[in-house]
Amino acid sequence: MRVGVVGVGSMGQNHARVYSEIAELAGVVDVDAQVGKRVAARAECEFFPSVRDLVNAGVDAVSVAVPTNRHREVALELLEAGVHVLVEKPLAASVQEAREIEKAADRAGRTLAVGHVERHNPVVAFVKDALRADEFGDLVTASARRVSNFPTHVRDVGVILDLGIHDVDVLRFVVGEPVESVYASGGRRRHEKFEDHATMLLNFANGVSGFVEVSWLTPMRVRKFALTCSKNFVEADYTEQSVLISSATLEKYDPTDLYRVSFHYDTRQVAVQKEEPLKRELLDFLAAVKGDHLPLVPASDAIETLHVCEAAVRSQRERTLVIL
Repeated sequence: MRVGVVGVGSMGQNHARVYSEIAELAGVVDVDAQVGKRVAARAECEFFPSVRDLVNAGVDAVSVAVPTNRHREVALELLEAGVHVLVEKPLAASVQEAREIEKAADRAGRTLAVGHVERHNPVVAFVKDALRADEFGDLVTASARRVSNFPTHVRDVGVILDLGIHDVDVLRFVVGEPVESVYASGGRRRHEKFEDHATMLLNFANGVSGFVEVSWLTPMRVRKFALTCSKNFVEADYTEQSVLISSATLEKYDPTDLYRVSFHYDTRQVAVQKEEPLKRELLDFLAAVKGDHLPLVPASDAIETLHVCEAAVRSQRERTLVIL
């Protein structure tokens, strides 16, 4: 299968690297010819100055990793040319534009997948399977924390659509129910136009509460999520690809001496087999193109996640609860 990448900034370069390992990378496209040629040389493929040139060279599937405000334009051009497309998250700059892309894929009869890469993280699959098997008991609360330094390369969206969308997608996937309402709090300290820190409270249809903290203002990089369940408390680390499963039992104690209340703790560390989430994502996309199965993150799913994040941005700005 001949594949290509449009946009070889930070994420696009990783797409090119992985494609060069798992498929025939025909070429890359970028507005910066110097950067594009350098990436093409490293990946041992061709550099093309335009999407049209890449299509004319003959490609079956393409990753779109341009800035978010160009997702619609590039994705529509590829789909109308009959190419299968994976678009980096978010699918588009707005839900309306995302639906246009989805309709174009339907008209063309082509696969459209969305690059919510954390959905492909092995720890997410492990936790989802364990919940289905009732290993943790009933899910009560799902929370996530994704904080790091200010990214100099992000200029077209705020922290909710850059970082928060990862965890909104994962929590939606893990909980398996629609989000009914969103309340977000946050603000802008360093970013010129958009929020650079936020906390989001998600209320799911089945009564589960979701909590997401995102920030570009901390020197520590954290990528974790946790589940409070009736049998266990579960902590998952996206980066380490490990899961800590804990429970505690209250032992006999003297009610007149609460300082010495003791618990019996049962803690189990699970290290899943480490795999690169992006490689899993692109393998999933290519399998969907071949017709083996639907993509793990189809457009309809990504649109729902984008809808929740748009509501969170509105909530943060207007300081109000948004009903979906």
